[in-house]
Amino acid sequence: MKLLKEMIMEKGIVKNSALLKVDSFLNHQIDPNLMYEIGKEFKEEFKDKQVNKVLTIEASGIAIGVATAYAFNVPMVFAKKNKPSTMEESYNTVVHSFTKNKDYNITVSKEFINKGDKILIVDDFLAMGNAVIGLKKIVEDAGAEVVGVGIVVEKGFQQGGNLLKEAGLNLKSLAIVDSLKDNKIHLR
Repeated sequence: MKLLKEMIMEKGIVKNSALLKVDSFLNHQIDPNLMYEIGKEFKEEFKDKQVNKVLTIEASGIAIGVATAYAFNVPMVFAKKNKPSTMEESYNTVVHSFTKNKDYNITVSKEFINKGDKILIVDDFLAMGNAVIGLKKIVEDAGAEVVGVGIVVEKGFQQGGNLLKEAGLNLKSLAIVDSLKDNKIHLR
């Protein structure tokens, strides 16, 4: 995706050989025009998959999820990292965040994912694949189907992409970072 790659090259900041900071347009301050284009791109990529819900994880995936759900004209659901007291029955799994070096017990209310749903999972970054694998488990526990995974930025130098493909997931990454060596962004 040309616009995304341009923004990564122009505004992305390499913190170290494994960390790319894109919070000025993707996951802290949000560029709404970019989100709109990301939603359209995922709609084009997965248009034949009969998507009836978009699923992501809080918090960074929410803007991407809303834009994508808007493009499909379907609901967006996000997995919460803490189960609220108002949530009764839920699907749960533990996901490890390597960025924060912390485990999260993610949860989705049983009223929002149903047997037979065709779910598109979206997220801002793919590194090790743990968030997507956790979301996949929740979808499968509900008797629904993951019909695709849309990732905005994949760290191609980490194992997440290969892990998801080996798990049989239909993965589409809009930008793949091959390396962050020498404090430079190298896109595929």
